[in-house]
Amino acid sequence: MSKSLRIVFMGTPEFAVATLDALLKSRHKVVGVVTVPDKPANRGLKLQASAVKEFALKHGLPILQPEKLKNEEFINELKKLQPDLQVVVAFRMLPEVVWALPEYGTINLHASLLPQYRGAAPINWAIINGEKETGITTFLLSHQIDTGDILMSEKIVITEDDDAGTVHDKLMALGAELVIKTVDALADKGHDIEKQSQPDTTKLKPAPKIFRENCKIDWYKPNEDVYNFIRGLNPYPGAWTELENEKGEKLVVKVFKAVKHPGTISAGMLFVNDKNQLFVNCRNGCIEILELQAEGRKRMSTSDFLRGFPLDPSKWKAIS
Repeated sequence: MSKSLRIVFMGTPEFAVATLDALLKSRHKVVGVVTVPDKPANRGLKLQASAVKEFALKHGLPILQPEKLKNEEFINELKKLQPDLQVVVAFRMLPEVVWALPEYGTINLHASLLPQYRGAAPINWAIINGEKETGITTFLLSHQIDTGDILMSEKIVITEDDDAGTVHDKLMALGAELVIKTVDALADKGHDIEKQSQPDTTKLKPAPKIFRENCKIDWYKPNEDVYNFIRGLNPYPGAWTELENEKGEKLVVKVFKAVKHPGTISAGMLFVNDKNQLFVNCRNGCIEILELQAEGRKRMSTSDFLRGFPLDPSKWKAIS
């Protein structure tokens, strides 16, 4: 008879919910969920629970929301749950006193093919860098972030039309399946499961957290790079640019969807045709903006935007 493991799940965003759902439907038993404390959100600063907490509440799962992961009370609560294994998906960095607690250790699901793209934003950076494939990896947590022994991995193709949102959804579903395969293998083979140490190489591509100041479009780059940058940040946090007119007035615009075309005019110069299509030139070629969001407005198609805010290319330009 196949062994069933007692699992404590740790996660925060929607990406983690698919895996928690898969674990609940598996032969294993989720005995507790650890997620972040509720945080003020939106204009009313009303406390908002994480996606993982909302899901756990609907399924009547015990929930722990520690402020500090080394807190003695939290550690004692974890021990009371008597987990055989902990599963982490998009959570915080754990101290050793936590990840080393269960007999089978703690596994993490990471949205890249490790050791490449270690860090907080692997999906975004893979697309920004123009990768043609990425994947999902399960590995054992160790002292340094995203460096533990690899257990399993799966690849996917990144198509020309993919963006961070579509790749996120593909990896979310694939990751849930991979975690179940990994947990089943650990339950069946225990410490005899095949592990692969991560190679110590200097040719690693990092995936650091992305901040707003890093999301500004550089129109002096080739249009291929600009296109990858835009789709790598869609839908979140969103690539943005500043439009400036001859009077020095500026308009900040987020760019969500675009296509690339040949072009010959100077980088940053705008072109609007009679079909309400907006083009911005790059170093070689140009970008046609399909969806955008001006500051203080909702996201909309470029044609709808131009109907309410006609841009005269002789007076406006995009600045890097």
